[in-house]
Formats: sequence, C-alpha cells, structure tokens
Amino acid sequence: MSSSFPTHIQSKMERAMNMKEEDKLYRYNGVLYPTIMSPLENLQALENLEARPEDVMLVAYPKCGFNWMVAVLRKIMAAASGKKEESVMPPLMEFYGPEMLQRLDQAPSPRFLGTHMHPENIPASFCVKKTKMLVIFRNPKDTAVSFYHFSNNNPVLPTCESWDKFYTEFMSGEVPWGSYFDHALAWEKRMDDPNVMIVTFEELKEDLCEGIRQISKFFDFSLTDEDVQTIAQESTFNAMKESSKHSHGQLGKVFFRKGEVGDWKNHFSEAQSREMDAEFEKRLAGTKLGAKLKYDLYCK
Repeated sequence: MSSSFPTHIQSKMERAMNMKEEDKLYRYNGVLYPTIMSPLENLQALENLEARPEDVMLVAYPKCGFNWMVAVLRKIMAAASGKKEESVMPPLMEFYGPEMLQRLDQAPSPRFLGTHMHPENIPASFCVKKTKMLVIFRNPKDTAVSFYHFSNNNPVLPTCESWDKFYTEFMSGEVPWGSYFDHALAWEKRMDDPNVMIVTFEELKEDLCEGIRQISKFFDFSLTDEDVQTIAQESTFNAMKESSKHSHGQLGKVFFRKGEVGDWKNHFSEAQSREMDAEFEKRLAGTKLGAKLKYDLYCK
C-alpha cells in the first residue's frame, strides 16, 4: 500500500498547473469534487468498496484537522501493534483509483481509511459492517478560512479570486465536498451511534493527551500512559509541520499552515461574521453537535 506521497501527488500537481481553472472541479451526485484527485472512475469504483468491521475509519469535512489526525492515528496504531509506523500515502478513499482499491482489498487488517465525503455518500458497507468511524469537526469560521488558503495554495483546486467570493461559495456549499452545514447536520443524526465518535479540532488543541486516550479506547487500541505522552509530544501542530517536510515534501506547508483557533478574525468582515452566526443559529442551534462545537466561545 505504500507509495511515495510527494512523488505520487507531485505529478498530479503538475497536471493541474496546465489545467483551466473551470475544469478543476466537477459535480457528482450534486457535490463538487476535484477532477484530478477524485475523478469519476474513482468515485464510481468506491461504491463497491467492501468495508470490514476492523477497519479504522477517519472522516472529516475538509480543513477540520484531517491530516493532523491521520498522523496521530498512525502513531496510535503503531504503538498499539508494536510495529513501525509506515509513512504511506494519505488514506483518502476518494483519491484511490480502481487499481488501488483492488490492492486495498488484499491489504491485511486493520486497514486505515479516510474520507472527506458526506456520510450519505460513504460506501454503504461501512454501516452494514458497523465499522467504527472517528469524525473530526472544527468551528465553521476557522474551517472556511483554512479552506480558502488551502484552495489558493493547492494547484489541484481552483484559485479563489478573493476571500469574499470564496466566503459566498462556502456559505452556499459550492466548494469541493459540499456544504459544511449539510455535513454537520448529517452527522448530528449519528451522534448517538456507538460506532461513531465525534471530536473537535478545538478540544484536541486544548488537551491532546485526553483526545489520544479517548480515540484509542474507541478503536480498542491499548496504549500505556507513556505511549500517550510520546504521541502527544510528537503530534503538536509545530512538530507535525516540521515532520511534514519529510512526509509531504514541498506540500507540507500547504497541508500544515497555521493550525490555530481564531484565525477567522483576520478575514471575516462584521457582516460576514453576523451572516455565519445567523446560519449556525438556523441550522445547528439546539443540536448536540452544535453544543459540542462551542460556537459562542470560538466564533463570537
């Protein structure tokens, strides 16, 4: 399953450089996806992916801390199994072509998989097999700002004309992988599912050791206190940014930009902030996930 991430992605990045901006996204089942990374054949092949109960599944809307948690989960799995952590390509299923999915079918358990897809678009067998899913969310204002910078720094995604234009697209769900609020409402319905664990970027920033303990327990990985401390120290945002120079090559700074809470204040106008507040109130007020996001603390 291993492949040199930078080499694999680099060639796709080069293809993207010669592509028209308007060709970089396409729509599948009503949702926008990046043409180069998730072509139609990938998404169609995914529908037949056979899940296993022991798969380790990580799900996040884009820019909610997915790459950070990929690294944390890999360290947890390595510590629990006593095997050396492998630096393999990111586990985003929608980046796997039909050939890669065949190799995945032969891979030993536990397989580590991930996706940015809306829960209703995740292959049905993951529900049938009761595969455990760790879902990461982040406050919507910081998510939008991170997504904006990511789009501008990543050639496979369209470059945004301005923050204002991106903000409008984000609010209407016209961004890759769709609407943040649609994703949030869909996961809200599964808050009490014993096979789903939802954690927030902010609580992980607040107490990473506790987050690692809870995640390990959820996936039935047994770690010592020493393991937890070591993984937490190696997984602070700055440590990740540093090690991404090796794991992600030149792309490290694209995937690991700031990792801060509250950067939205440097981008949102007063009117945009009020509009997002109203949207959150309309869509997520009174929900369990809404409460977990601590919107008033992080977004006011």
